[in-house]
Amino acid sequence: MKDSIGIVSPESAEFRQPLKLRSGDTLNSYKLVYETYGTLNQDASNAILICHALSGNHHAAGYHLDKNGDPERKPGWWETAIGPGKPIDSDRFFIVSPNNLGGCDGSTGPATINPASGIPYGPDFPFVTVEDWVESQALLADRLGIDKWAAVVGGSLGGMQVLQWSISYPKRIQHAVIIAAAPKLTAQNIAFNEVARQAIRTDPDFHEGRYLEHTDTIPERGLRLARMLGHITYLSDEAMGAKFGRELRDGQINYGYGVEFQVESYLRYQADSFIGRFDANTYLLMTKALDYFDPALNHADNLSVALKDVKSKFCVISFTSDWRFPPQRSQEIVRSLIDCGLDVSYAEIEANHGHDAFLMPIPQYLNILQAYMDKVIDRDDFGDSNSE
Repeated sequence: MKDSIGIVSPESAEFRQPLKLRSGDTLNSYKLVYETYGTLNQDASNAILICHALSGNHHAAGYHLDKNGDPERKPGWWETAIGPGKPIDSDRFFIVSPNNLGGCDGSTGPATINPASGIPYGPDFPFVTVEDWVESQALLADRLGIDKWAAVVGGSLGGMQVLQWSISYPKRIQHAVIIAAAPKLTAQNIAFNEVARQAIRTDPDFHEGRYLEHTDTIPERGLRLARMLGHITYLSDEAMGAKFGRELRDGQINYGYGVEFQVESYLRYQADSFIGRFDANTYLLMTKALDYFDPALNHADNLSVALKDVKSKFCVISFTSDWRFPPQRSQEIVRSLIDCGLDVSYAEIEANHGHDAFLMPIPQYLNILQAYMDKVIDRDDFGDSNSE
């Protein structure tokens, strides 16, 4: 656990005030689970919000204890970037990492018991959007005594939340760090999400989303297929070729439908590890939130108009081999920010890891992130801390 935050434990916040969602539905009460790393300074000016991607959660760094009281083998999902001496430095920042509303890691979501019925929400859990997540995160910030984030940071779907933060609460965010993201999904990306959803929804064990009401039943086959499809899109052809090529597990072709190629074994392993860890209804909700995100929708499809009231400074990072959210999509964000006269730093990282590059320990990437976070901690850069 060298250079790690070490052992961490999740916290939770209960909210009793109704939350009106963009869908028109209302959650009368809900819970958000989150982790914090580091110490909030006296004027609460060193707070960083971490926004997670589709299959992420609140456990971004450090280690949990297992049932025997020993540290788990696998650390949080962004251990490469968060911790003592790392770009998002827990010795300098107070870092808050929540599990999004609708998630399946403790925050209120489809697997939570619906107080009105006494059974899991399942398909009755309302649709949530990126705007709804930002609203709930702002309420969590209020609860923690944070009027203004020194920075909001996220990759992929997390980066979309960062962009929405800058729009929804322009006076509550000083720096926005958007990594491997896009201003909205392309038709191709929506198509990938729909295939994954159909794999889940057509599984005989899906039971129209009410599988938790059946004993030991989950749409395992659909979830496995959705995860395999998603994982293919997260990697680049170059990365898969370098890691697996056409390598055979047994060194020979067996003329069957079992696992013969190493890449097949890898995809099945990823699918198997997803089962029991991620709720199928949550997967449906998260992919729909991705599909719906489009801040320019109500502004004649003009992102610059949507960003006209934004005040924060930006760091935008993309990766050359990311074909799911390629550099051109990050550049769309950058151009619109420049159109608005905003302070923008942009970096395109040469990397062959595909979309998952934002999670990898790529030296150039981490050095750039480190340099920008050094700028964030500069106390002369915080400015007015009045909340919106």
